[in-house]
Amino acid sequence: MDFYDEMLDAISRDAARRGVRADEAVFQKFLDRIVPDKVSAAPPAELRAQTSRLDSVPVAGTTAGAIDAAETPPAGAATPPSIPGDWAGLRSMTLSCRNCPLAGSRQNVVFGEGNERARLMFIGEGPGADEDASGRPFVGAAGQLLDKMIAAMHLAREDVYIANIVKCRPPGNRMPGEDEAAACIGYLKKQIELIQPEVIVLLGGTALHFLLQIDGITKYRGRWQSYNNIAVMPTFHPAFLLRKAEAKREAWHDLKLVMAKLGIAL
Repeated sequence: MDFYDEMLDAISRDAARRGVRADEAVFQKFLDRIVPDKVSAAPPAELRAQTSRLDSVPVAGTTAGAIDAAETPPAGAATPPSIPGDWAGLRSMTLSCRNCPLAGSRQNVVFGEGNERARLMFIGEGPGADEDASGRPFVGAAGQLLDKMIAAMHLAREDVYIANIVKCRPPGNRMPGEDEAAACIGYLKKQIELIQPEVIVLLGGTALHFLLQIDGITKYRGRWQSYNNIAVMPTFHPAFLLRKAEAKREAWHDLKLVMAKLGIAL
C-alpha cells in the first residue's frame, strides 16, 4: 500500500468511526494542497508515525453477504451486565438514563412500543420532533408511512415491535454520533434479547451501521443479514421513501421477502 492509499484508508477509517463519509476526490484535493511535495519523499518510518493514531481505530468488516454482528461486536457497545433483564426494570432504567448529552435536550425518552413477543421487529435511527414530543416511536409522517407498510404485510402495529438505535432525539434530527449510539444501544440489544424476534427489519443506513457495523443501505437492502442468529432485512427508511417515492418499489420487494420468511401470504 503506497502513501496515498495508506492515508486514504486511515481517513476513511476515522470518518467511519465518527459516522461521516470520506470522499476520495475531496481527500485528493486536500492532499495536493497541503503536502504536494512530501507524498513520495517521506520515509516509511515517518509515514507510520504520522498515521499510527488513525490506524489504531478499529474498523468493522464490510464483506458482502450475510454477516453476523455477534461475531465482531464493537468495543463498548455490548449489552452491559447492569442492564435489567426484565421489561419493567429495563424501561425504568431507560427512562431515567443520562448516559450521553442527548438527555439534556430531550422532551421524552422514546423507549419503543409494540408486542413484546413479536415475531417481527422494526428498528429505525432515532426519534424526531413528533416522537420526542409524544414519547412514542414513528408517529410523524414517516411513522404514518411505516404503518401503511406494516398493514401491507397483513399485520398491525400491535403485532410488531418498533424501536430505534437511540432513544433520545438528536438535535436537528441529525444522525446519532458514535458515542451517543454506544451509550444507548445496550438498551436496544436487551429489547431484542427479551423479544427474540424471528426477523428484524432495519430501517435505513444508520440502523444498519450501528447494529451490524456495515455501511451502504443501497448495497445491502434486500439482502439477508444476521444478528445473534436472528434474520435481518435492511431496507430504506420511511423518511427516505417520502423524499424518493420511486424507491417504494424496492422497499416493498424487501418486505415481501420478510413476509415469505415469516410464512405470511401475499
